[in-house]
Amino acid sequence: MIQREATRPVKVGPYQLGGNSKVYIQSMTNTYTKDVEATVKQIKQLTDAGCEIVRVAVLDMVDAKALGDIKKQISIPLVADIHFDYRLALEAIRQGVDKIRLNPGNIPKREHVMEVVEACKEKNIPIRIGVNSGSLPNRMAPTAENMVETAKHHVEILESMGFYDIVLSLKATDMKLMIEAYRLAAKTFPYPLHLGVTEAGTAFSGAIKSAMGIGILLAEGIGSTIRVSLTDNPVLEIQAAKEILKNLGLKEKVPNLISCPTCGRIQYDMIDIAKRIEQYLLKVNKTINVAIMGCAVNGPGEATHADIGIAGGKGEALLFRRGKVVKKIKESEVYDVLVEEINNFDDSDSHAKE
Repeated sequence: MIQREATRPVKVGPYQLGGNSKVYIQSMTNTYTKDVEATVKQIKQLTDAGCEIVRVAVLDMVDAKALGDIKKQISIPLVADIHFDYRLALEAIRQGVDKIRLNPGNIPKREHVMEVVEACKEKNIPIRIGVNSGSLPNRMAPTAENMVETAKHHVEILESMGFYDIVLSLKATDMKLMIEAYRLAAKTFPYPLHLGVTEAGTAFSGAIKSAMGIGILLAEGIGSTIRVSLTDNPVLEIQAAKEILKNLGLKEKVPNLISCPTCGRIQYDMIDIAKRIEQYLLKVNKTINVAIMGCAVNGPGEATHADIGIAGGKGEALLFRRGKVVKKIKESEVYDVLVEEINNFDDSDSHAKE
């Protein structure tokens, strides 16, 4: 049994984290939360891209009081990210959030932690404890063991109060440390894990680092939610996360683009077409393999294995549909023809699921 199936189930809105094999995509807004209009707009963009859980920063009471208005206008679970101030957590709970991110060990008075715990119990709201390698207490060295010990300190506070709806994250800027910390956490705690490489970098380097770290752990059965942290538009985080899950067989209804690496045999503008089709496929909610190939060497073979594909020639291309040549098309028509084929493709039949 994979480890995420063995973890304690925790409900976040309509989703069950842990106790099953599902992995959910999460992101975080970079708007000011008190700017309700901007925050809701970005959350809707993230939702359209495939985000399933969204987190917002709660810096002060104005942010906290805005959460109710935000919640009313969105369709996915809302997580309040709170540090140190228990009053913000209480207000976020009153406003109807679906989860809070709060480290109880950072709240000085036990009675204040108890207030938050009791409010969460009443509303069935889980708490995510987040440990980061760069902010360990008492200048502890950033090791997997110290990260797990820090998490254990926070967890024991909640458990001593009879609270067990806990999600954990142990993020690190170093990918190898992140992997080591999560592996140790999976052996130590019974709770679902939220995976991520923190401060991973820009859309290019951060996506690669995150794909490696998150992908390795997911392949080992570790992790129930993921966030690809990028220094860029958070919509790109969702695109990267979907790609990770798709390639591990953990996400359905996500298109797959197959395209050759190019060489001197290409005689049409394949790169531009591939990029444009890749962007178009981001809006498509289907299980479909689309192949864009460059020449007659590997092209026809790869294209016939796809649901829809083209193999290019000089200023033209052959269109394949489920392994059979349909027709020859002009280079200028390739993009429009592919879009039409994608739109008309029915992924509900047996061939698409093979």
